[in-house]
Amino acid sequence: MSEHAEPHTTGHHIDDVHEDPYVMDRKKIQEPPKGWGPSLRFLGPGMITSAAVVGSGELITATTLGARVGFMLLWLVFVSTFVKVAVQIEIARFSISTGKPAIEGYDLVPPRIAGRGWASYLAILMFLQFVTSQAGVLGAAALALTLLVPSVSAAWWVAVMVVVAIAIHIANRYAIVESVSTVLVVAVTAAAVVMVFGLQATPFAFTTGDVAGGLSFQIAAGSMGVALSMFGLTGVGAGEISSYSFWVVEKGYAAWTGPNDGSEEWAERARGWISVMKLDAWVAWVIYTASTAAFYTLGAAVLHPQGLVPKGNELITTIASIFTSTIGGWVGPVFLVFAAVALFKTILANVPSLSRQTANALSVFRVFTWRDKPARDRWMRGLMIFMPVFWGLLAVVFASPLTMVIIGGILNALYLMAVAACAIYL
Repeated sequence: MSEHAEPHTTGHHIDDVHEDPYVMDRKKIQEPPKGWGPSLRFLGPGMITSAAVVGSGELITATTLGARVGFMLLWLVFVSTFVKVAVQIEIARFSISTGKPAIEGYDLVPPRIAGRGWASYLAILMFLQFVTSQAGVLGAAALALTLLVPSVSAAWWVAVMVVVAIAIHIANRYAIVESVSTVLVVAVTAAAVVMVFGLQATPFAFTTGDVAGGLSFQIAAGSMGVALSMFGLTGVGAGEISSYSFWVVEKGYAAWTGPNDGSEEWAERARGWISVMKLDAWVAWVIYTASTAAFYTLGAAVLHPQGLVPKGNELITTIASIFTSTIGGWVGPVFLVFAAVALFKTILANVPSLSRQTANALSVFRVFTWRDKPARDRWMRGLMIFMPVFWGLLAVVFASPLTMVIIGGILNALYLMAVAACAIYL
């Protein structure tokens, strides 16, 4: 380390209300841990990303696609989740090196249009994706709770979830987001994996031949559209990749690296914290890939043989039939609680994540200055109230959760191409 740099131990994340993780100050410099063991104590951003992924992308879309084509596209679960991590890591590498979140990075990518990078305009348009996908997830969660307690309307459940989401995140603290996400992701993923192994004790048990066939890299005639949909809707998308850049900064990786003074000491610190970030990203990949594969297998093993494909307002009841037809009717209510938690978890992760993206996009267009922490906090808190309320209104008005989630997923997949191009440039 440079002789002018004073190490400053800040703990395992920056979460002091008086500290700004987006300010690269030499006083915050902290040497990175060496080795996997010590590095595990500094993981966390990936769990927030997993919380956003494990829910809408898995419970709804992966199960539906498994129901449509059987085990045939199981291989695509691993491919589609794996290849996107490279883009995620490169965007996060930029953020750790500069202290700038993804949206500011996209603004640097030429060609420029009216003084702004071309991708900045797409970042603003992505608000449409945030609206459709999250309204769909919220609607699906409300549908599950309505089936559980028929005497309570879906609109009432939506209102309750909106209030809970706002109450949890109004403090706008990284530690809260990480803690809630970690607990819910681990619980949902473990439950999904247990369900898959539980199938082996039912008439819908799958064989090693089924799995081998699903990993044979084949696509049947007429299934290309389904394959493309699955690629876009599983694993991290552009929204999650962009959100991850905010979380690696707010965790402290960038501030601990310090401002780039061109020294070898800075380069060594940057490599160290980037290595921690890579471990964080790959641990998250293992978690959400296991969850995705589990939900896909449930659809392929149980729903596909019966010709059942989730659609419309029958989405939750069709998926619930996986368990009622294998274990018994008594497990239906248990699944509905599980489904509601899994889906609502996505909302809890995306309220702060998408609010940060939207606020940063607005700052790029000079609505306010991102480095002005009080102004940034006001905008983020305001969006963390506005967004769930708006999603809730749309969920009640447009009662078609699966359609809204798929539309949001397609927009996310299209934006991913732009994000990948930006990652190459940055």
